[in-house]
Amino acid sequence: MRSSATLTAVALLTLASAAVPARAAVDVPDEPKPSHGLFLTVSGAENTWIRGVLLKCPPGFPGPHPDAVGACAALDKADGDLDRLPGNPRACTKQYEPVTVSAKGSWRGRSAAWQKTYPNACVLDAATGPVFRF
Repeated sequence: MRSSATLTAVALLTLASAAVPARAAVDVPDEPKPSHGLFLTVSGAENTWIRGVLLKCPPGFPGPHPDAVGACAALDKADGDLDRLPGNPRACTKQYEPVTVSAKGSWRGRSAAWQKTYPNACVLDAATGPVFRF
């Protein structure tokens, strides 16, 4: 049999543990902050395929865009306005294979959300230059 002192100690410990707020066994870090940069996507007609990449400017920071230097320079020249990119003007066929591009995130501290559909990849490249070349 247990003594009354043991039962009292167990009861007090139970009450004390109920009064102490529960803590996680492992401290969970705060949510990660979104990375600065533009998340660029290119998708085919009716989203039959899609690819994306994160562009960080200045390009000295690590990032997966294959021509970050050229893309950042083009965005700088257009002051971040994707409708005013200098592009790579040239003649393209009239073949209709639409591609849709988007840019979401931030550029030089300003929020950006942009989307546009081009009649084909050649017209896209002529209009946007290295920005969506990935």
